[in-house]
Amino acid sequence: MQYLRRYPIEFNHCDPAGIVFYPRYFEMTNHVCENFFREAVGVSYGEMMRQRSGVPTVRLETDFRAPSRLGDVLEVTLDVLRLGTSSVTFEIVGACGGQVRLVVTITLVWVAEGQGEILPQPWPEGIKARLQAFVRAK
Repeated sequence: MQYLRRYPIEFNHCDPAGIVFYPRYFEMTNHVCENFFREAVGVSYGEMMRQRSGVPTVRLETDFRAPSRLGDVLEVTLDVLRLGTSSVTFEIVGACGGQVRLVVTITLVWVAEGQGEILPQPWPEGIKARLQAFVRAK
């Protein structure tokens, strides 16, 4: 299964040349991850914070393939490439009109309070099962 969001490129995303300013892509990537957890996994970032848990980014690799411009609508897909004991690696692809604009590989780690501090922990079973449904077939 693949997660999909449409992301319209607005004026606030663009630099003076009228293309997406690259740090804005990282905001979009975080936005997609946050909405994926809320909509597909069933746990919001707000809920995680209240439970003293979360999914911080530990690795981020980006390939900028073509510029996106004001008015474009990116179709952003998210696939789970790898699901570990306490980590997940996503591939996020942003495309417009069939042209890939951005490919991001991002690894997040499940952390929760344990022994008085927040540490990496194994995925809770319910979350792991929902993540498993998005693992890309090899």
